[in-house]
Amino acid sequence: MPSLSLRIDFDPEGRLGPGKVNLLEHVAASGSISAAARAMNMSYKHAWDLIEELNELFGKPLVSTQTGGKDGGGARLTEMGQAVVARFRAIEHAAATAARVQMEALQAEIAQRRAG
Repeated sequence: MPSLSLRIDFDPEGRLGPGKVNLLEHVAASGSISAAARAMNMSYKHAWDLIEELNELFGKPLVSTQTGGKDGGGARLTEMGQAVVARFRAIEHAAATAARVQMEALQAEIAQRRAG
């Protein structure tokens, strides 16, 4: 079954796609930007730059951080960060549902070509 990948362009401000949303989800799951970056095989700086892009795009922080100390540091999604992830995933689901029949038809065309 084919899959659909979604990217939203907010011209000229920026973009939101599966990579940035995955990063936010990894931050939420791990409580750490560095752990999220490692899980996605990217540098901490690149992860932080992407988060800064998102903060700028939405005009408020999507991730809140706490510097290390006796209790350690950490990161978590803000309410806005959680909302952005939820909305993106909802849009992604709606788009995949709407496109399912046409994607299956395209896949059938490919299977038919291969068969013969």
